[in-house]
Amino acid sequence: MKNLLLSSVALLGLTVGAVAADLPSRAVPAPVAAVPVFTWTGFYAGLQVGYGWSSIWAAYTGLGGITAGELEGEGFVGGAHVGYNHQFGSFVVGIEADFEGVGYGDDFVGLRFSDGSTLRTESDVALQGSLRTRVGVAFDRALIYATGGLAFANFETDYTFTDGITDLVTRRSFENSEWGWTLGAGVEYAFTNNLTARVEYRYTRFEGYRNDNSDDRAFFDGATYDFDPDFHTVRVGVSYKFGSY
Repeated sequence: MKNLLLSSVALLGLTVGAVAADLPSRAVPAPVAAVPVFTWTGFYAGLQVGYGWSSIWAAYTGLGGITAGELEGEGFVGGAHVGYNHQFGSFVVGIEADFEGVGYGDDFVGLRFSDGSTLRTESDVALQGSLRTRVGVAFDRALIYATGGLAFANFETDYTFTDGITDLVTRRSFENSEWGWTLGAGVEYAFTNNLTARVEYRYTRFEGYRNDNSDDRAFFDGATYDFDPDFHTVRVGVSYKFGSY
């Protein structure tokens, strides 16, 4: 009886083992790695190019009285920028500095006096830059932002006076470094975790400045030029964001 019971238990064990071997195995699923959420927080640097147009109101005061005219110019700009962003939820705040070379075309105002003399004025911007804050709203990899802050520019102004009697030509040049303010808006998109591209518009206005030629009789005793410049610029740029995400 005892031998029969042991034989039955052994047979049952073999049967269960054979059935279990035929059942499909269920592998333990591997853990899924969490996909990192993109953030705008971090340092970045990049390049930008753009096209701008200027309007510089110039007023001449001298022996010919007061004469005013507008210097209009346009051309390309290009340079580099660096900055830092910090993201709070969907809001992004940051600071950015840029520096650009300017290739505006010739701008001029010409004056003609009663004796036939002429005074031609050309004003160009050689360099410009800014230090600005940026405030925006992020929609994952898209950022819509406003920007504003300080601006500076180096103006080069050339005067050519032609005497109406002697035809003597006299030239003088001035350089003025001026501060102002700039305000604009843009949209930026992160194509990868490190590479972003942007489109931006900015309006920039500088404090008025004066070139005083009172020490040079070739420009008429007491002659001065007062300038009041502003600029509109559209830029596109790319940036490299440091960090993996």
